[in-house]
Amino acid sequence: MKIRTLATLLVLMSLNGVAQAEKQLIDYFKPMELQGPLVSEGIWGETNVLPRDIKNGLEDPDMKTWCYWDGRVVKDDDGRFHFYGCGWDQKYSHDAGWKLNSKAIHAVADDIMGPYENPVLMWPHWQEGEGSNVIGLRMHDGRWAAVSSETTEGEIFTSDSPYGPWSLLGKIKVDLNGFEPGLARYQRKTMPSYGHMANVKILLRPDGRYMLVPRSCCVMISDDGILGPYKIMNDRVYKPYPELPQTKNEDPTVWHSGGIYHIVYNHWPSKISHHFTSIDGITDWKYRGIAFTKEQNDKVFRYPDGSFDDWIYVERMTACVDEETDHVTHFIFSVLDVKKGWDQGNDNHGSKIVVVPFDGEAFDANMQRIIDAEKKAAQ
Repeated sequence: MKIRTLATLLVLMSLNGVAQAEKQLIDYFKPMELQGPLVSEGIWGETNVLPRDIKNGLEDPDMKTWCYWDGRVVKDDDGRFHFYGCGWDQKYSHDAGWKLNSKAIHAVADDIMGPYENPVLMWPHWQEGEGSNVIGLRMHDGRWAAVSSETTEGEIFTSDSPYGPWSLLGKIKVDLNGFEPGLARYQRKTMPSYGHMANVKILLRPDGRYMLVPRSCCVMISDDGILGPYKIMNDRVYKPYPELPQTKNEDPTVWHSGGIYHIVYNHWPSKISHHFTSIDGITDWKYRGIAFTKEQNDKVFRYPDGSFDDWIYVERMTACVDEETDHVTHFIFSVLDVKKGWDQGNDNHGSKIVVVPFDGEAFDANMQRIIDAEKKAAQ
């Protein structure tokens, strides 16, 4: 069933009794404090993203070298912030760049908001630095890890330092556990069988296990380390909700905060992102409503003066959770100023990484109130 408009979706959720929070995830985004002046002259982009703070996140302001995409930010023991993601030579169009030239990129900042500087290839010795859907994380043993998927097969690289060097640990292993192979890996036209993983997000669970959520939005658990095997534990989290789109969903992000597991994914045709929660991160995933939509950019990418950047594509969301407070402090987004087919090589268009502050403490408190009320009603 296709959901064509936000209004239609809201009506359907009401008719089907979907539990809606008093406030949605989008209500907890905070203004992006300025890391530099808002500028328009001499930088790339359509007027919908001008003026903007080019020191927020990671970007090539004159679009001479890199377009950036994907990624996660991880804090090191010295208080510095490391961006692990990918980029491609701006001479490629967006559609060609991520397929043909995507490289794993590392950049560093003293402030989580940016600017992230001195971008370098993470593993230039391996397939000329190829990497896509790249994210970074700390493993349970304290070492650093980075994951690549989509254009690669689902490799994990490790290092004793956040700066590298990076060594290939191996490819992610999967235990289908009776489920279909397509939940973990998918077929490309050039592949005779299921091969690549895509949109891989890995989470360190408090119980010492690793949790993996791929493009399909199922949950996979490893009891045997970061390589797995990851056992598929359930079908797509949205499958029990037929009123939601059942195809063309992608870009899941997963996090644990306030004692609750969260998944947000994007339905790319409608540009609507949906939010689910679970107490144990495996069973009973409940739909919590719309996380945000393209039409709500004024609530997400806004500055303290009330102005905002109206990015045409907003994808690849990841969460930054403070280890001490167990609350999300920021979200990371990959953004593009025009439609993907309009971003050609050597032009005035491109993509960057944006960092947006988030009131995770208030968000977690509200989610806990909702869950407590549900438990009470079920008694």
